[in-house]
Amino acid sequence: MASTGAALPRQSAAGSLTLASGSGRWVVAAAVLGSGMASLDATVVNIALPALGRDLSAAFDGLQWTISGYTLTLASLILLGGSLGDRFGRRRIFIMGTVWFAVASALCALAPSIEILVAARALEGIGAALLTPGSLAMIQASFAEQDRGRAIGAWSGFGGIATAIGPFVGGYLVAGPGWRWVFLINLPVALLIVVLAQRHVPESNDPNAPAHLDIAGAVLGALALGCVTYALIAAGSGWSVPLVALLVFGLIALGAFVLNEKRSPHPMLPPDIFSNRQFTAANVVTFVVYAALGGLFFFLVVHLQVVAGFSPTLAGAALLPVTVIMLLLSSQAGALATRIGPRLPMSAGPLLAAGGVLLLLRIGPSASYVLDVLPGVVLFGLGLALMVAPLTTTVLAAAPAEHAGVASGVNNAVARAAGLLAVAVLPLLAGISGDDYQLPDRFAAGFHMAVIMCAALLAAGGVVAAIAIRNPRSADHPRSQRQHTCAVDGPPIQPRAETHKLLTHPRQS
Repeated sequence: MASTGAALPRQSAAGSLTLASGSGRWVVAAAVLGSGMASLDATVVNIALPALGRDLSAAFDGLQWTISGYTLTLASLILLGGSLGDRFGRRRIFIMGTVWFAVASALCALAPSIEILVAARALEGIGAALLTPGSLAMIQASFAEQDRGRAIGAWSGFGGIATAIGPFVGGYLVAGPGWRWVFLINLPVALLIVVLAQRHVPESNDPNAPAHLDIAGAVLGALALGCVTYALIAAGSGWSVPLVALLVFGLIALGAFVLNEKRSPHPMLPPDIFSNRQFTAANVVTFVVYAALGGLFFFLVVHLQVVAGFSPTLAGAALLPVTVIMLLLSSQAGALATRIGPRLPMSAGPLLAAGGVLLLLRIGPSASYVLDVLPGVVLFGLGLALMVAPLTTTVLAAAPAEHAGVASGVNNAVARAAGLLAVAVLPLLAGISGDDYQLPDRFAAGFHMAVIMCAALLAAGGVVAAIAIRNPRSADHPRSQRQHTCAVDGPPIQPRAETHKLLTHPRQS
């Protein structure tokens, strides 16, 4: 669902900056560049997968881990990253995350093997988990209340522009100087971010932040996701007793994580936040839908290059219409959900998107972008535009006011974990492994199976929404006016309080 999907911060003191001031604009610039760098790295790398796989002689599981290594550490640690910023200073943690991200990007660019690349990608995810929550948090903390909405709107708009141009840049770099420049380009951007943040962003923190961090919860969550993901990806070459044991261990770690959050005096995921049925249902929809999105984004850009023969630039830009549609129609979808309630848009949107995904089954050798790709992409984008704003609005409206920031962070983590698991399990179910991504006929067969499963997941999300989501009573509507962010990389949603100036775009991390 933006560009960062970070949890909203609790204010330590009212900010004083305005968007009309030079300092205010520089704060927005630093936040946009930081969130954009982290989120685009999660998408443009997909475009580079065939090229880096050939260059590093990687099997398909290496490509999976190139994406999953980043998403794993980001999904596991993003809530902890927000807590660190609240306690030790949002600007400080934001800068630390930016420097960490830049160093890890350099390691990615220099990686001589797929194993080192995957390890460096995991380090990149840690940096992103530190800087991502700070992006929106710094704006929220720095600007005066009367100008905060406009500042967030500017952050959203420029984030949308970055989303639009990112695939072009990524495709150009892969086709031109090479895939390593997808990572090297982060270095000058990171340097600019650090300079801007150091000079112009005021420090802020939360004086009411817990005295202790939920380190045990973060470790258990990372163990659970890591073990399950590793077992599912490795199972592409066949199940074994050690893999089954690892999968079981991951599930045990997941149970221990839940138990820890229930017993911890300072949980990063307060269990009582799920006592609201609407909040739980919305996150179930988020998980199912974003699993489909994660799988589709992973497969499609590879399929377009390997099977359809598209250049990296054209493959990277294939989903550009989705961004445009989201930018143009998300505010109207938010307005519609405010008038009629979120249930119908959240039900119809995924079903419409599923229809668009099924149209992508037409993509084959020598496919035409206009005839074979564009119709499905447009229908898919229309479905997302109808769904995303009501979904994220519902998540925040359903959470207790004191958990607004946590709710946003939880929804973000749910979306990222869904994409992580989708990239692990869908190739297994589709029968893609080894060097299949270099064999058009074999990859095409797996792609068809994976696309059908993605469409089924989207349809399931629509059905869950139709059954479990409830339209709020008219008296409850003011609660849905709170500013908040979307679940994954994309701009925040601002319902009618800001005349529906929301710009949202879902991106896989």
